[in-house]
Amino acid sequence: MTDTYQNNVTTIFFMGFHMGKFNLLAFVVLLMIYFMTICGNLLIITLVFYNKTLHSPMYFFLTQLSIADIMLTTDISPNMLNIVLHEGTSISFSGCVTQLHFFGLSEISECFLLMVMSYDRYLAICSPLHYTSIMNQGICVKLVCVSWILSCCVELILTLSIYQLQFCGPNTVDHFFCDLNALMNLSCSDVSMVKMEAILVCIPVVVLPFFLIAVSYTYIVLTILKIPSFSGRLKAFSTCSSHLTVVCIFFGTLMAIYMLPNEGQSQMLSRIVSMLYTVITPLLNPFIYSLRNKDIKLALRSTYKSRRY
Repeated sequence: MTDTYQNNVTTIFFMGFHMGKFNLLAFVVLLMIYFMTICGNLLIITLVFYNKTLHSPMYFFLTQLSIADIMLTTDISPNMLNIVLHEGTSISFSGCVTQLHFFGLSEISECFLLMVMSYDRYLAICSPLHYTSIMNQGICVKLVCVSWILSCCVELILTLSIYQLQFCGPNTVDHFFCDLNALMNLSCSDVSMVKMEAILVCIPVVVLPFFLIAVSYTYIVLTILKIPSFSGRLKAFSTCSSHLTVVCIFFGTLMAIYMLPNEGQSQMLSRIVSMLYTVITPLLNPFIYSLRNKDIKLALRSTYKSRRY
C-alpha cells in the first residue's frame, strides 16, 4: 500500500549567477538579446507572410521554427532576467513545472521541425523533378501539425511523470530555469522510472531526428558532388547551408548538456551550455537564415522600399 501523494514544496528558489558588480551589465546584455531574439524571429514570420516570393515549403517551415524559438526564449528569458537582476528569485512549484513543460515543448518541436526541413532540402536537391508534387501545401501543413502534436504528447508524458514525484525538500535549484534534471534532483522519491522515461524519449525525439538529418545530408552531399560545375555545386549547397548551420549548433549544444555525463560537468559549465541552446540559439537562427539567404534579404529590401514609398 503506497502512501498518499503529498507535495510539501510549493516554491522553488533559484540561486542566481552571483556576478557581483557585473549583474547590471549582464542584465542589460541579456535584455538586449531577448529583445533582438523576439524582433528577429517576428521579422522572419512577417516577411514570409507578406512576401509571395517566400511562399514556399522551406520558408513555411522556417516560420514554425521561429515560433518555437519565440516560445523558448519567452519561457526562459524573463525569469532569467529576474534572477540576474536580483541575484536569485523564486517561482511557484506549478509555475516551475509549467516552465519545464513549455521548454520541453519548444525543444522537442524544434528537433522535429529541423528533421522535416532536412527532408525538404533532400527532396529539393536529390529529387527536384518530383519536389513540387510531393512537397505540396497539404503535406507541409500535415508535417507541421504532426510535429507539434507529437511534441505536445511527448512533453505531456514527462510533465505528468514529474507530478507523480514527491517533493519534500530541499527546494533550491542551482540553475537559471526549471530543467528536468534539476527538478529530479529535488525529489525525495525514486526517480529511476522518470529517468528511464527521459532516456527512452530521447530516442525518438533527439537520436532519430539527428540520424535522419545525417542520412539526408549524406545523400545531399553525394548529389551535390555529382554536379559538374563548381558554380552549380555552390548554388546547391547554399540552399541548405543555413539549415545545416542551425542543426549543428542546436544538436551540438543539446547533446553536450544531456548526453555527456553530468558528473564530469561543473555547474557553471552546465549553465553556459544551457544558455547556448536556450538563449543564444534562438537569437542566432533568424540571423543565420537572413544573412546567408538571398531570398530573405531581397524580401527585406522590397518590404523596406514599399514601406518607404
